[in-house]
Amino acid sequence: MKESEHIAVCNRTERKDEPVRLKNMKTGEIGLSFGCTLEGGTIQVKLENGQLDSWDPADCEEI
Repeated sequence: MKESEHIAVCNRTERKDEPVRLKNMKTGEIGLSFGCTLEGGTIQVKLENGQLDSWDPADCEEI
């Protein structure tokens, strides 16, 4: 995911309270965004199995 896409996902997630469906290209996992850490540059996601994880935006794509 490009930096502009990362910023857009974070804006939708945190400002509009709109979770974004993402796929981790390294692991194949799918999750919904629920937060971002701009300092660390990660996206927090809730996986389909209910677990929470933190992904590098470079490993993600919106689906």
